[in-house]
Amino acid sequence: MAAGQTARSGANTLLLEKMPRAGLKLRITGKGRCNLTNTADLNEFIKHLRPDGRFLRQAFNRFFNSDLIAFFENLGVPTVTERGGRVFPASGRAGDIADALLRWSGDCGVTMKTRTPVESLLIKEGRVAGVQVPGVSSGKGSAAFHSNSVIITTGGASYPLTGSTGDGYRLALSAGHTVVPVRPALVPLETQGDIARRMENLNLRNVKAGLWTDGKKTAEEFGEMGFTAFGITGPAILTLSGKAVDGLRQGKKVSISIDLKPALDKKKLDERLLRDFDAHGRQQFKHILKGLLPRKMIPVCLDLTNISPEKQGHQITAVERKRLAEWLKNFRIDVSGYRPFDEAIITAGGVDTKEVDPYTMESRIVKGLYFAGEVLDIDGDTGGYNLQAAFSTGWVAGRSAI
Repeated sequence: MAAGQTARSGANTLLLEKMPRAGLKLRITGKGRCNLTNTADLNEFIKHLRPDGRFLRQAFNRFFNSDLIAFFENLGVPTVTERGGRVFPASGRAGDIADALLRWSGDCGVTMKTRTPVESLLIKEGRVAGVQVPGVSSGKGSAAFHSNSVIITTGGASYPLTGSTGDGYRLALSAGHTVVPVRPALVPLETQGDIARRMENLNLRNVKAGLWTDGKKTAEEFGEMGFTAFGITGPAILTLSGKAVDGLRQGKKVSISIDLKPALDKKKLDERLLRDFDAHGRQQFKHILKGLLPRKMIPVCLDLTNISPEKQGHQITAVERKRLAEWLKNFRIDVSGYRPFDEAIITAGGVDTKEVDPYTMESRIVKGLYFAGEVLDIDGDTGGYNLQAAFSTGWVAGRSAI
């Protein structure tokens, strides 16, 4: 996006890509479907970005979700909007987005060099002067491309096999920038004990997951989640994961509470349990639970509530019924860790936005140096927020760099 915007304005534009092919990460995003953006209005959109979504207000004012949708439709990639305002290419193929961008940038006049990693920035008297790259073609140790403007769009550190190995942070540091410590975000969480493993491959819908840090609820999400051999994942958990990771890195106790019956308050849930036990008074408790829980969850429930599975419905005491209700509304799992960058959808942390002009994406430290995308200290929830931030900052950086 950045390269195309500079080239279409007549600037001599070179795009350096260290991988054999461009757009590898874009091709796998959204499970290969590419959740481009979200139809949320500006103020709501900004709420889904951290640590300070307001940094992007100026960029969004110039190029936002409706502009992005129109941009791709003009390139022959129609879109569809799904639940939660999530926008996808109608084909359901992320590759269509990557291919369209490559065609468009080429048509705009961008020259691309693949397999060309940038070793260092050339900076003279506080102004960027180009970049240093391996000098394979020249036979020298390294070669230089001279330029009045350089835009760093190297992404974060997640999915490193696609080329996102944190190169941009190294370059930013060499230019004197502050890099907020990077860590995985939108990442599955690891949990203590064997509870998750016992429910491996079980997915839950319409549950409420709460994040607890040192005994205080710090966030809450409604939606889907699932259990794996190592812990928990799914949209609700991924959204909570950023704060969970920060808590763990600070040495705090982190746990997830799961409300399995969010549609029922405690009083209505107790009435429901009373009805079930009355209606199935002669059935064993373990069989009555089939009407309340998925099969894989029943043994876990029996263990954690300490109610005899053989007990008949009419034998369940008021104390036991209350214990069951409390567990259904507040099933707790302690978080012990998080998965590595290989499994993280995005990266939190990056170039400190206080050192970047929000109107242009230009460095406040080095003239002619620009940043766009995930290399910046901006990360968002699932739902298209991160890609829109990347496209909008790329659009602004590209327009500003000329």
